[in-house]
Amino acid sequence: MSETCNGADPRTPATAPPAAAVPAARPSRRAVLAAGAAGAGAAVLPRPASAAPAPDPGAAPAGLAPYASYWFPDSLPSGTPGPGIVWRSLAGWSPESDPDLAHNTASVPLAPRFAPVPANRTARAGRARISALVSFGPTAGNPSQGSATADHYALSHWAYLDELVFWGGSAGEGVVLAPNAPVVDAAHRNGVPVLGNVFLPPVAYGGDLRWTRDLVRRDPLGRFPLAERLVEVARAYGFDGWFVNAETDGGDSALATRTREFLHALRAAGAPHGLRITWYDAMNSTGRVGWQGALNALNQEFFEDRSGKVADSLFVDFRWTARSLAESAALAERLGRSRHELWAAVDTESRGWDTPVDWDAILPRDRDHVVSLGLYRPEWTRNHLTDRSPGAFHRADDRFWTGESLDPARPAPEPPSGWRAPATAVADRSTVAALPFGCSFNTGHGLRWYEGGAVTSDTPWNHLGLQDRLPGRRWVVDTAGERPSVTLDFADAWRGGSSLLVAGNLTAPASIGLHGTRLALTPGAVAELVHSGGASVELGVATREAAGPGEPVPYTWLAAAEPGGGPGWRTSRVALAPLAGRTAYALAVRITVPGKGAVSWRLGALTLRDTARPRPPAAPAHLKVDASARRGAEAELRLSWERAPGPVRHYELHRLLPDGTRRFLAGTCGTALHLPSVIRAGGERAAAFELRAVDETYAASAPARTTLPWRAG
Repeated sequence: MSETCNGADPRTPATAPPAAAVPAARPSRRAVLAAGAAGAGAAVLPRPASAAPAPDPGAAPAGLAPYASYWFPDSLPSGTPGPGIVWRSLAGWSPESDPDLAHNTASVPLAPRFAPVPANRTARAGRARISALVSFGPTAGNPSQGSATADHYALSHWAYLDELVFWGGSAGEGVVLAPNAPVVDAAHRNGVPVLGNVFLPPVAYGGDLRWTRDLVRRDPLGRFPLAERLVEVARAYGFDGWFVNAETDGGDSALATRTREFLHALRAAGAPHGLRITWYDAMNSTGRVGWQGALNALNQEFFEDRSGKVADSLFVDFRWTARSLAESAALAERLGRSRHELWAAVDTESRGWDTPVDWDAILPRDRDHVVSLGLYRPEWTRNHLTDRSPGAFHRADDRFWTGESLDPARPAPEPPSGWRAPATAVADRSTVAALPFGCSFNTGHGLRWYEGGAVTSDTPWNHLGLQDRLPGRRWVVDTAGERPSVTLDFADAWRGGSSLLVAGNLTAPASIGLHGTRLALTPGAVAELVHSGGASVELGVATREAAGPGEPVPYTWLAAAEPGGGPGWRTSRVALAPLAGRTAYALAVRITVPGKGAVSWRLGALTLRDTARPRPPAAPAHLKVDASARRGAEAELRLSWERAPGPVRHYELHRLLPDGTRRFLAGTCGTALHLPSVIRAGGERAAAFELRAVDETYAASAPARTTLPWRAG
């Protein structure tokens, strides 16, 4: 009987378990994981060595475009990299030598969040959590600051997530991957930490044990230089830690011990800065790779050893069973840890909501949650579609996270596939806890860019850093009549790329729940709603929480002052002075249509502030062109500027055309942008650019300006 079963100290055994306990064969779903990582990174295995010189580990790729950073720990593969790939050494990296640092640095701090009373009786707060491993793009060539397409995995159901792993890496590109800034900024705005990925791949997929040895190598003073380097990368780029996945087989117990010591060093260096570690269930204490599907004597030393915490959480491999998870939960608690620090892996990459899962082994309905849930590749909601339009994606994504009812307050019976949607098991969270607050229902991608209801760019785009804090519950609708559909729609918008659309036969007033909040209301507090479609609208403000899970939210309904008539967008104002001194716990809208007929009503923006006359934000300074590459009447360029003082939500860059019109080019939360193509307008002598800071309620600053002169001729 092992030490974990006889009442002895359940932490790291004094002697390693016998090597015979290591499974010899890779489970079938491991091929899915490894192939998925290779596919996510468009893996190109190294070509045979040639006479070409070895690449400079610190070299930037050709051209001015910045990309998400990736490295090998130190030594590089033999041969030459494939097209578009640059092999770099993490050991040779420094912030000062990183040409793309400003483009890859996140700017939004990790927001604190709270859990409203759950929307239904099966969702629980303070129990199981959800982690997701998501590939947002290839390892090499993943743009730092969005791109000119709306076909993008614009994750927005942050309310149910507790951790996001920026999944990727491959033997042909690099095995250490840092998240790009838009993903981190969007996640942080919603209170979700983001981890970079260390993926030491299986030998069958090009893995080389020397990369593991490079990673955990000590220097002559006994320190782990790459542990310190990983902390330096996370702090410089502004993300929250590392997911460490050592799947390269062939090691021994000495390598396992060195790896555990490396994790201790990584934790010691990172914990003072709030960084965290998730360890993947692969390498075990013998140094061999043997996926356990459990926390047990073979892998517990990478989670907790005799000296204390090693990793903050463990991602349990797909081969788990109901028994192994129950035993893992019990062992975690004997170690003095929470059972909810174990993520049970569920692979949704190929079948999404049709994935067969023993849900009661993880998230039972009739007793405490056993462990937490780890979703592998939920971007299936986009990847499986034949219609890859943003509207089709969000309809699929809402179904994945909310369930077939598309209303978390009224969960549908579990479908034949048995899919247990996250909204039916885990309570949603929110970060809307202070004024001012604004939401224009911008999802972080779109077919066009709108400002004030007018199109200022007809180019499709994506940039998650521009995403709003969207309602967490999609969509709670209350009506005595026929239920209308509620969607995020891309055919029209007030600002950004999308708006909230309510459509259908409205035979009775309908209320739509929006944000869970913790807003202290002042005598001068005011709300504004920008809407179109002919319905009259009221704002719902709940000054107390629901009486219990699944109970209705007790809104106070305030009539919105009706603006002048006419088609198009209108702004209605609601004074919140009658509720001064109280706390707003939730927001909603209620619409009524004269004659009880069909409705197509849009909410373009909702803002709340504590003064009727907001001041615009201060302007950014010293906008400049850092580099440019010209091809006749076309130029590619990089720009940078100094951050505006005071609170800024993001920055927007426009081109000022010779006829006086402004065209939206890009936006970011940071202080640098890359423009892949600027085309000369007629005979203009210089391309003129304007940059504005935008605050939480979408007020814009005065512009900072610069130009790019064109060559004569």
